[in-house]
Amino acid sequence: MRLDELTHHELLELDSQRGVIRFSGQRTLLLDAVAMGLLRQYLVENFGLIAARAVLTQFGFAHGWRMAAAARKTYDWTGDEDLRRGAARICTLQGLFVAESGADDPQGPAGLALQASYEAEQHLLHFGQSDSAVCWTLCGLLSGYCSQATGTEVYVLEGRCLGQGHAACHLVGHTRDEWGDEHSQELAFFDSQRLKECLDVSLSRVTDTLKSAEAKLRAHRRKLVRVAPGVEEPLGVVAKSPQMARVVDLALRVAKVDATVLISGETGVGKERIARMVHDGSARAGGPFIAVNCGAMTESLLQSELFGHARGAFTGAAADRPGIFEAANHGTLFLDEIGEVSASMQVQLLRVLQEREVRRIGENRVRPVNVRILAATNRDLKQEIVDGGFRNDLYYRLKVVELVIPPLRARKDDILPLARVLLGEAAVRMSTQCSRLTPKVADLLLRYDWPGNVRELQNAMERAAALAVGEAVTLEDLPEEVRRGAREPLLPGGVTLPLREIEKNHILATLDRFEGNQALTARELGIGSATLYRKLKQYGRLRKHRKQTPSM
Repeated sequence: MRLDELTHHELLELDSQRGVIRFSGQRTLLLDAVAMGLLRQYLVENFGLIAARAVLTQFGFAHGWRMAAAARKTYDWTGDEDLRRGAARICTLQGLFVAESGADDPQGPAGLALQASYEAEQHLLHFGQSDSAVCWTLCGLLSGYCSQATGTEVYVLEGRCLGQGHAACHLVGHTRDEWGDEHSQELAFFDSQRLKECLDVSLSRVTDTLKSAEAKLRAHRRKLVRVAPGVEEPLGVVAKSPQMARVVDLALRVAKVDATVLISGETGVGKERIARMVHDGSARAGGPFIAVNCGAMTESLLQSELFGHARGAFTGAAADRPGIFEAANHGTLFLDEIGEVSASMQVQLLRVLQEREVRRIGENRVRPVNVRILAATNRDLKQEIVDGGFRNDLYYRLKVVELVIPPLRARKDDILPLARVLLGEAAVRMSTQCSRLTPKVADLLLRYDWPGNVRELQNAMERAAALAVGEAVTLEDLPEEVRRGAREPLLPGGVTLPLREIEKNHILATLDRFEGNQALTARELGIGSATLYRKLKQYGRLRKHRKQTPSM
């Protein structure tokens, strides 16, 4: 059979009964290109670029060697030249790349010129444009194939690459002597000893990083235990109040299903924290989590960032660039401030949600994406629909499940536990000794309305940790607007709370100030411990605080 007559019909054998696929006579597996890209991403992130390149190069070499051995047995080609040139044809039929006509022999005068290299495409998708050639697996594969086909050690190196922004990938194969010392560093990736050294160094680095992270985590936990005893935040969210506990419970339930979620609430309430919790609790937790602030970009920039662009699509587009939708493939995309996007962008987002595919700017082809969308807004989108500022169909496409996060002023039970956690985190980060709130500070924090919500409380605790002289935060360490803005609790419209509610709030606030110590709370309130016990039982707080006997 002539080489140019080789098609899938001669190479591919399908056993539909047993589910076995053979390609060029060898047992073959169908692997998704994006999955291979994710494997590359995992290797780079966990073992480093050098070790990842060594692993993929030597994996490719073994693949190519077996491919040539199978081709030698299967096809009666006219000579070694056809067998050697068969590499490009077989790889093209496998979908690895497309070889340009007249430049399909890596050992020929023109070398091998590639278009549509799957490896360059995946590197661009997961890492963006590179400063060096990235077709590591393909170089190894062609090296192994040519070495087996010719009976001589041949090493294929890449001079130009689509992953660098070039128009095509260009690969050339020579023996080690022909390459000379100039390329010794690149040839080292084919050596098994180099692979072992790379992995040893990478594993040592990973071990050191883990030890450092564990030490920091232990220190962080010790600090939090000292600053905020009894406060646990295993999910990264403090939810002592019933209102926030309901939000967390719903978020954990919706995390298990692959539904689009709309997270609404005032600025600073922690919408992105809830979004991350949904991602971490989902089946996509191993994939990327990418957050985009839609209100911080112009329409043209947001379009380019989300959908990507083709080379030459506009001035400055020097190379193909995948968008964030592609980068978030098999993960979660968090669209913050979704209420700020323009009408035309809303149409494009709706299409992506419905069709699960994107089209880069300047391209005609569409690319499938597998992304979960979480959106957030501080606007009333229902009113925006009435006013004509937001599409009704997009709203209901986003709001499969809605998580409404209450403002901090509506969940008073969360203020002190959250303040202690934020103070502890700031103290650890700044290496200060600040570790507790004085009773007056705790009382002031409860009486302040926190218009900036959790973000404002975080800033206040960071300021306190930075300015506190001793271990306790004093009133002078708090921002002036917090000191001046505190007031007594009022009902909507300025009506004073009923006396029994004022008593309840005062007792529970005092109990929180003394971190659940009933003996100190009773002494501060001037009541007996039995009276306090009875009132706490009435308020349903005995489960959270152990009854303590007043010291004599």
